[in-house]
Amino acid sequence: MHRKSYLYALLQVTLAIRGLASPVDATLSAPVVDLGYAQYQGYIDSTTNISTFLGMRFAAPPIGGLRWQAPRPPANVSGFQQATVEPNECYQAPTGTGPTNPLGSKTISKRDVIQSEDCLFLNVYVPGSLPAAPAPGGLPVIVWIHGGGMFNGADLVQDSKNGVIVVVIQYRLGLFGFLPGAAVKANGALNAGLLDQNYALQWVQSHISTFGGDPTEVTIGVNLLVRAGSVLQHIVANGGNTQPPLFRAVMTSSTFLPSQYNYSDPIPEMLYSEVVSQTNCTSSADTLSCLRNANTSVLETINTNFNLNGFFGTFVFVPVVDGTFIVERPSVTIGKGQLNGVSLLPSLSDELAESNWSANISEYVTTLFPDFGPAQAAGAAQQYGSTGTALEQAIGAMGESIFICPTYYLLQAFGSRSWKGEFAIPPGVHAEDVPYYFTSQNPAYNNTQFITAFSQSFIAVVQSLNPNAKFDGSNITPLWNAWSANNTEMLFNETEAGAPVVQTTTTDDALLQRCAFWNSVSAYTSQ
Repeated sequence: MHRKSYLYALLQVTLAIRGLASPVDATLSAPVVDLGYAQYQGYIDSTTNISTFLGMRFAAPPIGGLRWQAPRPPANVSGFQQATVEPNECYQAPTGTGPTNPLGSKTISKRDVIQSEDCLFLNVYVPGSLPAAPAPGGLPVIVWIHGGGMFNGADLVQDSKNGVIVVVIQYRLGLFGFLPGAAVKANGALNAGLLDQNYALQWVQSHISTFGGDPTEVTIGVNLLVRAGSVLQHIVANGGNTQPPLFRAVMTSSTFLPSQYNYSDPIPEMLYSEVVSQTNCTSSADTLSCLRNANTSVLETINTNFNLNGFFGTFVFVPVVDGTFIVERPSVTIGKGQLNGVSLLPSLSDELAESNWSANISEYVTTLFPDFGPAQAAGAAQQYGSTGTALEQAIGAMGESIFICPTYYLLQAFGSRSWKGEFAIPPGVHAEDVPYYFTSQNPAYNNTQFITAFSQSFIAVVQSLNPNAKFDGSNITPLWNAWSANNTEMLFNETEAGAPVVQTTTTDDALLQRCAFWNSVSAYTSQ
């Protein structure tokens, strides 16, 4: 018998003898996995029959000298590590609320720290019991990149009728994950948050067979703003040619592509200098070392305030072109058709947020995109000048340039391997679709037919690379053509009477024309 198989069987017997049972059901022995560097003991939910492992460390704590460094292997530990409670969450920050586009604030106020830098953990959810030993093949795997807080992956297992394994990962965000500048390039790691995600995907390749998963059938699933931007980054990572491949399919809920400058451009350098100033590190001979020694609470306060003072609806700390992992602006790589992954299913909700903007569209776009000149501003005015009030024009320009049009760039690049859905349950705004994947969050429109159609279309791509590969006879989704077939989309909505609406529709030609404009000026938007 293979050593790991023997160890696993021995541990199961030992746990049963000692009575170390699941915290959910004392009649079931707690499952244990040996990852080489650690042995983790999870639990089995007797109601769902799902084996769950919470808070398994996949990388060393990115603290002290490892702050703004690439993720490192976790230390070896002996004994059973409990994997039965949710782990620490990484520090986060809100979107901008400012009426202008500053890069920082001179006024910093303290806030309570409720999260941790020691947060590089992941959760794994497995239908039924773990296999006695790894074997070729296995279940398809969903790697879910959370959008703020950990989600219950058991929901996706149940959506799939116990046909997938789910991994929910954490990674550094905001200032902790995306500090730019030449100093970080020289003595640290740019885009540390993306490197964390990449490291977690490598962990899946190395270890998911232990849980009964197939490392060749991995799908990245994601929701919410910058997290959906993360999936786009992995599609274009390493020039769209990551080897060996880390996933085969991608699902984006709200694709996100903000301005992505070169790491040493004036704006990233200005941002780095502001962080140095706010931490009183300006006089240091080695400013990055000074930042590594800065108090975590101070950094999180800066993280929060910088983002709050950012231009309305934007994030300040976002990925940059680092020349290694992200070798060029994403729209350039997408335009070349060089993509990681073989299949795409984007789902889009209304990304347009309210603000108090009242100036003309030319002024708005030059505020949103500082590199815009008169010609680009005039082009935007031509596209949006007749689309409503000044506020409606601004909402349209921001939503389409950063969220909506990047979705269509990907659809065009993936061609016949991509399908487009639109979540439109009122109010249909950003993140409203999340409870329809993770149904334990109690979706507002609690219609079984709708939820089945919406969630299982995604699961079908995970399992078969095709949303038409139904595995539930009650799924009311009609034939879903690839988007490349006459710009076909699938609309998910409800009638005024509350009946589900799942039907095909066609992308508006005027929208595609505006997207062509944004693509043509991507060098000025730095996308």
